[in-house]
Amino acid sequence: MTDFRFGPVELYLVSLDDDRPAPAVVDSLHELIASGAVRLLDFVIIHKNDDGSYTSIEIEDHLEEYGFEDIEFGAIGVTGEEDIEGFAELIEPGQSAAVVALELAWAARLAGAVAASGAEVLSVERIPAAIVNAIVELDEEGE
Repeated sequence: MTDFRFGPVELYLVSLDDDRPAPAVVDSLHELIASGAVRLLDFVIIHKNDDGSYTSIEIEDHLEEYGFEDIEFGAIGVTGEEDIEGFAELIEPGQSAAVVALELAWAARLAGAVAASGAEVLSVERIPAAIVNAIVELDEEGE
């Protein structure tokens, strides 16, 4: 099996109510990390100003303030400036959001086995949870 340093990484843009993640979101991240399902690589807060400009805060400078003092980040800075710029375009003026880079630790072993076998992943698609739940709900109502 090929050993990868990292498994697949997903970047999430999560809206914030008041320039910081809700305690329930921080708690959920802690649980996922503790379970070994994911590894938190990076966390950036973006605030879009009313004039369309934005500021970003790297979590590494504010670990205690945001409740991440006991988390070992896997690759702070993996969220590049281009990523931040692109995500900032999706935020409404006067609003804030967090860019969360999560390594899918559970998939690292599978990715290594696929590569070691000589195969390659040709495509990956993600169906957002809200859509999956809506489809299942509609299907169950139709039964």
